[in-house]
Amino acid sequence: MPIKYALTALCFSLLPLGAVAQTVPETRDQMALSFAPLVQQVAPAVVNIYAKRVVEGRESPFAGDPFFEQFAQSFGKPTQRVQNSLGSGVILAADGLVMSNYHVVGGATDISVVLSDRREFAATVILADEESDLALLRVESSGTLPYLPLRATDSVEVGELVLAIGNPFGVGQTVSSGIVSGLARSSVSLGRGYFIQTDAPVNPGNSGGALVDMAGRLIGINSAIITKSGGSNGVGFAIPSDLVAQVMAQAAAGNDHFIRPWAGVSGQTVDAQMAEALGMDRPSGIVLDELHPQSPFGQAGLVPGDVITGLDGAEVNSPQEIMFRLSVMGVGKRVKVAYVSGGQAHETEVTLIAAPQAENQVVLSVVDGGLAGLSVAMIDPALISKLGLPLSAQGVVITAVEGPLARAGMIAGDIVLGINGAEIKTPDDVRAVAATGARGWAMDILRAGQLIRLRFRL
Repeated sequence: MPIKYALTALCFSLLPLGAVAQTVPETRDQMALSFAPLVQQVAPAVVNIYAKRVVEGRESPFAGDPFFEQFAQSFGKPTQRVQNSLGSGVILAADGLVMSNYHVVGGATDISVVLSDRREFAATVILADEESDLALLRVESSGTLPYLPLRATDSVEVGELVLAIGNPFGVGQTVSSGIVSGLARSSVSLGRGYFIQTDAPVNPGNSGGALVDMAGRLIGINSAIITKSGGSNGVGFAIPSDLVAQVMAQAAAGNDHFIRPWAGVSGQTVDAQMAEALGMDRPSGIVLDELHPQSPFGQAGLVPGDVITGLDGAEVNSPQEIMFRLSVMGVGKRVKVAYVSGGQAHETEVTLIAAPQAENQVVLSVVDGGLAGLSVAMIDPALISKLGLPLSAQGVVITAVEGPLARAGMIAGDIVLGINGAEIKTPDDVRAVAATGARGWAMDILRAGQLIRLRFRL
């Protein structure tokens, strides 16, 4: 089933659930109550976003051909075209901080933010993170803007009434209602994220818009839908407010990119059969398959086969949930880890760190010859995290590739094993082979555990 993005000093706070009393409508009179006062309160803080980006392409004589187009992607005259995107955003600080989705504004060269009262401002991205699909913008406004407070994610419960506000289909700001239909949602189709699920209709153009509770507090940034038809099927997903708060905190600290803690572990969700084998009374947690030698969890005493069941008192039941919990805590925090080892419950503490970078790490970029456009480096934890490599990965990895080599099939994250029969163990080996000036090339690479040989002539 395809996933579709719903395209077309710092002031923020996390408010506990108990701050405002909430009741579920039970009588016909209660159900007749209007959402209008709430909409009037929150709608001014939800904006429409118009972004433009320049996209590289090629003029192919086979463009549009259902068969030959797939074989002619590297041919034709290089071209540039302007791509427009339409989405939504939420003002989160009176001085003009706006949160939206990365897929709405990522790579944009021109961004306009339009308020509900039709005022329009230029905006710039001050911190963006593709993995979390969040982007923080600052609008060029000299006045005070309306904004929404954030509500702590752990206080949100399934069944709560919510409103989704955005700009679906580019028709202007609209509001839809529903409930929180699920928490801690993650799947292969949703990527590496961790989401709040809602049945409030979320359609193309709602991306970056607000999911708010009945007290007018932001609980999530609308991000994606799962659909067969292209429209809303009542399965929408929002990025939790706790992650939004961490992005804002890092921007306030002066970061120009989002830094998430590195666990250095891999594992899988414990099912009933695993729980029985591990001596657990019920399925819960993540059983560890592998730990990197530099993993802070490994240094705290955990080993393969141990089961992580909680972080700072919160249960974790999927790898995505662990990464979400670590991301919202931030680098430098000391966290309590509950785990099961040998059928016995234990607790330890782990200091969260960023993925370590090797000392004297150098990225080699080939600028001329047959391998021009290729950049490589020795694998370290930082590159393992950035490129999504296995924890056991070693050797030389491609960090970037462009030009003819990219069209030949190489991608960032490929591990280079050999070139033209020469074994590659260091970036200097790549430099030496590139200097031979060969015209024909045979590269042995490892991609997602599969050995691939690329042959091409330049």
